[in-house]
Amino acid sequence: MKSLLLAAALATSASFAFAADKYTVDSSHAQVLFSYNHFGFSTTWGMFSGFEGEISFDQENPANSTVNVSMPTKSMFTGWEQREAHFMSEDFFGATDEDVITFTSTAVEVTGEDTAKITGDLTMNDVTKSVVLDATLNQVGPNPVSQKDWAGFDATTTLLRSDFGLGAFAPAVSDEVQVQISVEAEKAE
Repeated sequence: MKSLLLAAALATSASFAFAADKYTVDSSHAQVLFSYNHFGFSTTWGMFSGFEGEISFDQENPANSTVNVSMPTKSMFTGWEQREAHFMSEDFFGATDEDVITFTSTAVEVTGEDTAKITGDLTMNDVTKSVVLDATLNQVGPNPVSQKDWAGFDATTTLLRSDFGLGAFAPAVSDEVQVQISVEAEKAE
């Protein structure tokens, strides 16, 4: 009887593994925007781009989906070279060309027809913290140019710079950073 139950459990697990479709992130259509308050005078914006990764998306049961992405720390763009150089200095990231920021999901909680909370481990500046992304599925279907299946997602979260050892000049420069993410991914063949 135990063998039969184990076989049934393994078969069920295997069917979940095959139910999810693999999507590869399209680096040219994937950005992470961030903003923070600068001394109370302005909201300053920046962006990370060029990230890579894979999304395992189960349309029938989105809670079985996973996300694993990374981007070079030095891909940050703020529109002002001196600010970017300061962010890459020892005051903040102390970044090298090899440093990356990664996110690996640990759970997906469906919250609506096209929404979910994606919990995962964010590693940035050699610190790993659990964060929650409020995610929205924008669309799944054929890309009108390539005619291949694509999926698009947006997500938001709020981070504390100090949680990742990046709290220089806080609280004058806000510790809270608003994050907006937009990703397109192509279904793997």
